[in-house]
Amino acid sequence: MSETPLHIVTHSGSFHADDVLAVALVRAFVDASATVERTRDQARIAAADIVVDVGGEYDPATRRFDHHQRSYDGPFSSAGMVLAWLRDEGHVDPDLAARLRAELVDYVDAVDNGQRTPEFGVPCFSSVIGAIGEANATRGGYNALFGQAAELALALVLGIEAGWRAAREAHAEVDAAMQAAIKSGGSVVELARYIKWKPAYYELGGETHPTDYVAFPGDRDYRVIAVAPTLGSFEEKRPFPASWAGLEGEALSAVTGVPGAIFCHKNRFIAVFESREVAFATLSRWGLTHRERGCGGG
Repeated sequence: MSETPLHIVTHSGSFHADDVLAVALVRAFVDASATVERTRDQARIAAADIVVDVGGEYDPATRRFDHHQRSYDGPFSSAGMVLAWLRDEGHVDPDLAARLRAELVDYVDAVDNGQRTPEFGVPCFSSVIGAIGEANATRGGYNALFGQAAELALALVLGIEAGWRAAREAHAEVDAAMQAAIKSGGSVVELARYIKWKPAYYELGGETHPTDYVAFPGDRDYRVIAVAPTLGSFEEKRPFPASWAGLEGEALSAVTGVPGAIFCHKNRFIAVFESREVAFATLSRWGLTHRERGCGGG
């Protein structure tokens, strides 16, 4: 953090996702108090600590990040330029930078450079920021709306960072639970608490791992998830029995034969129980705790 806040200059007038995101990235990883001036005045641009999306210059050494000039023919918008600088200068972990690119920045770059077009009816960051700017005539003008858009962008960036950190911290716990399942011959990865388990599960070979379920305590219940064969798939390696689908409470307990069932989703990818004991008693009764036993009563 600087004792005197960094001063960022970007262009005046209408704004796009890339200049908004570039400002948010600086605030997220360099100086949360960084100020923003929106102008095209060359003297003000020259005096800035950081310049994004204006000025006709790309020079990370002097913290100038414009992509509109003929001399630049790369894939980045100002957002991608700033993220590359943050990574190279050590402000952002390379793995986090890759996550930010994959989830957000590459798409913003592509839209701003005309390589992609947002799909109508499917809100994305670029279209959301564009919509905010449309209200300039009735909601205080572009400068005020830019501030609101930058706050939204900052919340998104910090959320992605938090998710990345949570997934990284979960890695060791998920690894230990997967190893324990192998040693016991069980098909359930049991976690002591809810964590972001999916990224770690698949990074650790979940696609071929001999487990079908992940179990963990909820706030006031106990949950079992039927895992997908691949990350992002809408199928399950081994869905819960068809006879459970969509049932709740006593109706579900009557079918499972174990009191204390709460809910099974109609698509059979999650089942909720009153306690760990109820969950594992139910799974065991139906032959779901070990692959070799097969699924009874489906």
